[in-house]
Amino acid sequence: MVLLAADGVAIEAVYEPADFDADVTQDAAGRVPVTVVAHGFTGSAWRPHVRRAAAVFRRYGAVITFSFRGHGASGGRSTVGDREVLDLAAAVAWARRLGHRTVWTVGFSMGGSVVLRHAALYPAGGPDAHASRHADGRGPAAADAHGSAHADGHGSGPADAHGPAHTDAVVAVSAPARWYYRGTAAMRRLHWVVTRPLGRAVGRYGLRTRIHTSDWDPVPLDPAEAAARIAPTPLLLVHGDRDPYFPLDHPRALATAAGPQADLWLEPGMGHAENAADEALLARIADWAARRAPGG
Repeated sequence: MVLLAADGVAIEAVYEPADFDADVTQDAAGRVPVTVVAHGFTGSAWRPHVRRAAAVFRRYGAVITFSFRGHGASGGRSTVGDREVLDLAAAVAWARRLGHRTVWTVGFSMGGSVVLRHAALYPAGGPDAHASRHADGRGPAAADAHGSAHADGHGSGPADAHGPAHTDAVVAVSAPARWYYRGTAAMRRLHWVVTRPLGRAVGRYGLRTRIHTSDWDPVPLDPAEAAARIAPTPLLLVHGDRDPYFPLDHPRALATAAGPQADLWLEPGMGHAENAADEALLARIADWAARRAPGG
């Protein structure tokens, strides 16, 4: 399936129904939940670790995987977490057009930052929902420093061009808390790939990822700021204590920003993102979503 993001970029997407013996909670009409999986930088819908995650999540409902722009068979170029929020919104809107009433978003690394921003920018109930949630002015009705009506200019509100695009539960695995982090060797290498012409060539031909040459303008909503705007939507933050990209101050900062509505799991011995998430952890994540946002 090819979806169109709100800015016209073609997004490769795959829909898989729940396993025939899935342990799911259906609504009165027989509808099951759907998990939308947002992969990490240099990933795609067809990478083995994404397929493994999809196989586990199908035990709990239907699954949509997709390739972010610049990845896999999708069009465009990667903006490393900025306009990718439009790709996720298109996938969630597709899930709702297919009749699913309950949508869970699970993102890894870059995809983790995207699911956080998506949940903040596409609230259930429309733009007024933010104003009612955040009387302190943190919602998009108040706008942020960029003056955007939807917080950072790259969200289009509670629906994309194809319908409602809000999520019912959010899981961010190995997500950063802030942009431009260079505190680890792994992140310094990633910045070289993204910002240098030779690095982008390595990304294109070695990592099969086409990277945009322009800087962010405006800078997207910070992940921690996004986490602060997600309540009352359930939020789970998962991070490994051996993550070579983002140390533990990142998930802790996200949890502090999100407040008591968020659950934080610090996983002993776990590395980074979908590559490090074993089947047992993926099943625990799906169990959490089923408890916090059941339905069909």
